[in-house]
Amino acid sequence: MKFIDTHSHLYAKEFDSDRHDVVQKAIESGVEKILLPNISSKYTNRMLSLCQNFPNNCFPMMGLHPCDVNLENYETEIKHVKKELLTNKYIAVGEIGIDLHWDKSTLEIQKKAFSKQILLAKEYNLPIVIHVRNSFEETIKIVEKYNDDKLSGVFHCFTGNINEANRIICLKNFYIGVGGVLTFKNSNLDETISKIDDKHLLLETDSPYLTPVPYRGTRNESKHIIEIAKKLGEIKNISLEKVSRFTNDNANRLFKI
Repeated sequence: MKFIDTHSHLYAKEFDSDRHDVVQKAIESGVEKILLPNISSKYTNRMLSLCQNFPNNCFPMMGLHPCDVNLENYETEIKHVKKELLTNKYIAVGEIGIDLHWDKSTLEIQKKAFSKQILLAKEYNLPIVIHVRNSFEETIKIVEKYNDDKLSGVFHCFTGNINEANRIICLKNFYIGVGGVLTFKNSNLDETISKIDDKHLLLETDSPYLTPVPYRGTRNESKHIIEIAKKLGEIKNISLEKVSRFTNDNANRLFKI
């Protein structure tokens, strides 16, 4: 049984001491593909190095994370994204979006960076991987503005309600990323996910963050995708094999990997 982790930051400093072993353990656990969203230019070489070491398992994306957007750097960072996309190395534009948890003062610049990267995704015919934190309305309005048959993507680490999920589904070519929060006792996310058709769902870990139960409190790893898959199967009352099959099909359809 194989799984695809559609969102993992295994190039992060948290894995500097054992990165190779972490990837190897994930592969041995059945995680055949690990998709790596970029954060900013300072992480690009680390990410690409990991993909070079595991060319059949690790796949890079290119984008500027909203938490790394500021007035001083964002134009330079967008130029970096443009330059990298010219190399045709990347499976998606991400991680992009809007984050209002840490800093609301950069909202307008975040909107500009997000919009520019959506247009780049359409130019290169790539899906987008969207970060949303305390910003669903601001984020989806921009996606709705640019949405057409050429635009596709995933709202990563979804934690919203059924009304928000239905707005994503109405975009037609967008998926909902399900991660460790699904296993959290008081998240109530299971109620929402139970109402969403299988064809709209992807699995992800967001390693090293959002570690699922029963490993909560420790560093997250891609091998923990199995715990999220088990919970999804429990909620849907289906086998783990079926979860593997439909989430892999969805990931392959979106990312063409």
